[in-house]
Amino acid sequence: MTNQSKATVIQAPVISNHEAMPGVHLLWLEAPEIARVASPGQFVMACCGRENLLRRPMSIHRTDEDKTKLALMFTVVGKGTSWLSQRQPGEKLDLLGPLGKGFSVDPASFNLLLVAGGLGIAPLTFLAQTAAAGNRSIALLLGAKTGSQLCPGHLLPQGVRCFTATDDGTAGSKGIITDLLPKYLDWASQVFACGPSAMYRTIANQNRKLLRRKEIQVSLETRMACGLGLCYGCTVKTRQGLKQVCQDGPVFNIDDILWDEFVDI
Repeated sequence: MTNQSKATVIQAPVISNHEAMPGVHLLWLEAPEIARVASPGQFVMACCGRENLLRRPMSIHRTDEDKTKLALMFTVVGKGTSWLSQRQPGEKLDLLGPLGKGFSVDPASFNLLLVAGGLGIAPLTFLAQTAAAGNRSIALLLGAKTGSQLCPGHLLPQGVRCFTATDDGTAGSKGIITDLLPKYLDWASQVFACGPSAMYRTIANQNRKLLRRKEIQVSLETRMACGLGLCYGCTVKTRQGLKQVCQDGPVFNIDDILWDEFVDI
């Protein structure tokens, strides 16, 4: 279910901001009003300076143990994220959140399989962090184009078993991360994924051919202007009709999305 009623606008002081991987920044903020009520898979809308009129949707990467701080992990790809990457400790960031419908973990599920493609690790870390606190067993399949683009182990929650794959074979298995998926399916109670749409299409095809009985939840990334369901800019086609990623998602069941009509950003 959504948590929009708890969303608020705050001025969050920057605690730290550094390049965690080439071109990827990890930004920690003092934001207890959001951290205390946020759930894995939800996001915030961040104001990226006066020159960038529209807020940017950012997955909540993780929170601290006291639920007073939250982290955002993002790739520097344009003016907005470039502006974010330059924020210094003590500066304040205008945030709206938490927003959206996050991941849903069945209370009876104790073996969770997480599949991250590239920066898909951003929201899955929060899920792993929360699930590990509930004494669940967690396996993470982490893929990237090359070894330097894999999230460093010290940034992953403790107690998570991590298996990696890279396109060029510089770390882990050589190939795409979905090549490893069938190997761990019998073990998994539920599967959660975040990554590019091409990865989702591959998993959806595997689901039809191999998985069948497994519930797979995916976090969608689309163009988003308001985050509040007012502009309809993030509408996607599903088997239940048109849905808004900001309100009905960003987390969906993989089989609900009409992938042949999904528009990549």
